[in-house]
Amino acid sequence: MSVPIDPRNHAAQPGELADRTILVTGASGGLGGALAVRCASLGARVVLSGRKVARLEKVYDQILAAGGPQPTIAPLDLERADRSSYEALADAIRNEYGRLDGLAHVASLLGERSPIDHYDVVTWVRVMHVNVNAAFILTQTLMPLLRASGDASIVFTTSGVSNRGRAYWGAYAVSKFAVEGLMQVLADETDTTTAIRVNSVNPGRMRTAMRASAYPGEDPATVPTPDAVLAPFICLLGPSARGVTGQRFEAQ
Repeated sequence: MSVPIDPRNHAAQPGELADRTILVTGASGGLGGALAVRCASLGARVVLSGRKVARLEKVYDQILAAGGPQPTIAPLDLERADRSSYEALADAIRNEYGRLDGLAHVASLLGERSPIDHYDVVTWVRVMHVNVNAAFILTQTLMPLLRASGDASIVFTTSGVSNRGRAYWGAYAVSKFAVEGLMQVLADETDTTTAIRVNSVNPGRMRTAMRASAYPGEDPATVPTPDAVLAPFICLLGPSARGVTGQRFEAQ
């Protein structure tokens, strides 16, 4: 089922995500950290996933300082995790919450910006694994917990280089094309058989470390902060987007 909406200007209401358990990957900073803090401010129990525990702890403290529900820190290195690592994460969520209402895939690697002729093979494999394979494995592992929810939402983070190939964006662009495909296939599979909805959001230009690496000459003051692009994510993770699945949304 597909319902036409435009969540870019979604105005979240107090407590909009109350009683929802939402896992955010890449929650140690940038977009993931901002999204985790915002979800918690709206009442969600947030599971903070990322590589760097110290950074996750800062987001944890920020959520508590703002009066949000106590989050859970769930370290996971998507590049090196094995099957047991994913299963341990699922077990921890099952034991603590019994279900998962939202999964926001934010973590990703940029890799190199270079021609395909010269692209480093090892870097290509790393980017594809973190951005695509790990997202697939994590989603598959958490599907039983998402099925246990009466209104579950999966949101993939995509990019402006995923709807038309652009020179020198290499593995990052290709991986985001693959993420779009994963979203569409999963949305079609779950549409009429589950209460799970699956969508993607392109946040656009953001003032993040990844953006600075991709555009080293850009003045960061001219780029929106991650907080400015959260509306579609919140809309899709909450009750306002019930019935919306298989769609890509632009945040800007």
